[in-house]
Amino acid sequence: MSPRSVFKWFAFAEAVTWAGLLAALLLRFTGASDALVRPAGGIHGFVFLTYCVVTVCVWIDGRWRPGTGLTGLLASVIPFATVFFELWVDRRGLLAGSWRLGTAGEQPRIFAERVLAWALRHAALAIGVVVALVIAIFLVLLRLGPPVQF
Repeated sequence: MSPRSVFKWFAFAEAVTWAGLLAALLLRFTGASDALVRPAGGIHGFVFLTYCVVTVCVWIDGRWRPGTGLTGLLASVIPFATVFFELWVDRRGLLAGSWRLGTAGEQPRIFAERVLAWALRHAALAIGVVVALVIAIFLVLLRLGPPVQF
């Protein structure tokens, strides 16, 4: 999978889970149901964390400017902004090509590139490690509770 396809998929998934969370919050606000907020929030939280990991990976591989990468991360906290950010970076050509640090790619220069190059060369293991880390962070955040109490 190319950086473009991975990033597009997670940007869209993050926006879809935002829609689910907002719909659940609307149902809570109107008094129709409170039952969907917790699962919708959990799903959104997990996809949010995963989108952030993918954004950092594409940022490092594409050698985005810090402002571009930080904008990508900031887009995740604004409902549906990930889709617009993805369209913006794609139009600028920042998602073009294959993984620069992949198996037949360039030699990494800095620590972050070395980590990403290792992850791209050992994809199954890296995905397992990242999923385990995201789950661990997700469980800690669940334990802490929702970001805003209504």
